[in-house]
Amino acid sequence: MRRRVSHCLVLLFVLAALLFGSCNRLLGWGVLLWSSGDPEIPSGTVLPVYIRSDIDHVWVAGIPEEYRGDDTRRDKFELPLWQLELLGSKSKALEKAALFSEYARTYAETLQDGLPVRYDPDNGARRVYRLRRGEIIKILSRAEGTQAISSDGTPLPGEWYQVLSDDGTVGYCFSYRLRLFEHQGGALSVTREAEEKTVDPELDLVFSQVWSPDWWGTMVSQRRIDLDDLSRGWYFSAGQDTGIARVVMPSLNKSYPYTSIRRLGSRSWLLEGTGLQMSLRTDTTLLVQMADEGGSPKSFTFVALNADVADLISQETERREAEFREILRHGPRFSSSNYGSLSFAENGTFIWSGFNLLSPQVIPAGAEGRGGVDMGVFLANSLSRDYTGVFTLRFESGGGNAARVTFMYTTESQGIRLEYVPPSSLDGLTVTRRSPSPLVMYFYTESEGYP
Repeated sequence: MRRRVSHCLVLLFVLAALLFGSCNRLLGWGVLLWSSGDPEIPSGTVLPVYIRSDIDHVWVAGIPEEYRGDDTRRDKFELPLWQLELLGSKSKALEKAALFSEYARTYAETLQDGLPVRYDPDNGARRVYRLRRGEIIKILSRAEGTQAISSDGTPLPGEWYQVLSDDGTVGYCFSYRLRLFEHQGGALSVTREAEEKTVDPELDLVFSQVWSPDWWGTMVSQRRIDLDDLSRGWYFSAGQDTGIARVVMPSLNKSYPYTSIRRLGSRSWLLEGTGLQMSLRTDTTLLVQMADEGGSPKSFTFVALNADVADLISQETERREAEFREILRHGPRFSSSNYGSLSFAENGTFIWSGFNLLSPQVIPAGAEGRGGVDMGVFLANSLSRDYTGVFTLRFESGGGNAARVTFMYTTESQGIRLEYVPPSSLDGLTVTRRSPSPLVMYFYTESEGYP
């Protein structure tokens, strides 16, 4: 029995020695990234590190003597893994602390609900964290990034910073909607309006989409793009990076600064302080409602297009250029015994001589026999069996106002066939029907060397 007791005492002594030794064996040195409240140690302090627990997700670090206060016997404390960066040797930790010193005591308060922390210092980079209004984050360093742009295209004042959230997320945030401040140590006074971090994937969907006027969606689905309209830049932005929503439409161009976003119900939100309400009708359709200056309700419907607007403009431009090249390939000079000579040039212009029989009923009096060619009018499906496409000739005139005359056309082996399109046959940019008394003209391709 005595032998067993003796063995147990020896075993307990060995275990105690191992435990005591492991607690005092130095793992390395690290830099405190976020200030500690108990004990009060400011961020940027170099600390000895003894234990890393991946089960409890904590470090056991030493407390420097100057921060032990009255309890001089307490020489170690636990802190979350994200709160400290382990560097290894003391010299490396001191080197890191020196680099970190410029922003060691710098924190920031979020002034906008929903402000994103991004994977890279770029407005278009993936969001890794969404901040609540009043939330505190740690500034780690200043970062070089792309210029942050407001919803109206103007550069935003501020800097990109690498930041640390209080759950350990590291990313980049633009400072336009941050209030930077210095903190000397101890517990931070968090003024966030909502301590609980809520997840709203539907609001994230609103932020992640580019919202365009609903009629642009119709243009894209019908493949009848109005380049002039698409180039005007109508849009709605919820202002995720700026806290400023913006509506840019033909009848309204206005900014709406807000401080927070309040959910009103299923897929509906109010931008506090603006009266502007957003309602997600489908994942790609957004209704935006507000009051005009007279207090009357006003609403717009926006859609998320399946392609970038710049890409749509490029694709439509290429389509028009390809159609015009096909006309050139069949000519580029054509002649008619009744309607004169019509020639096209690669720069998108035309020259037409001898069109007297068409003036002034088709070609207005005073129109000169030259101008530009537009390929921006479309055929209704019912007319596409008989014609290849549509072009509009912009005739220059002495008065300065170009006369626009539209023709359906089809290329043939010996030339080109044209049919005049009166304004009554046009519905916007689409030829919907033929004239009751169609004027059809045949032009033959002029051979090389034709005088």
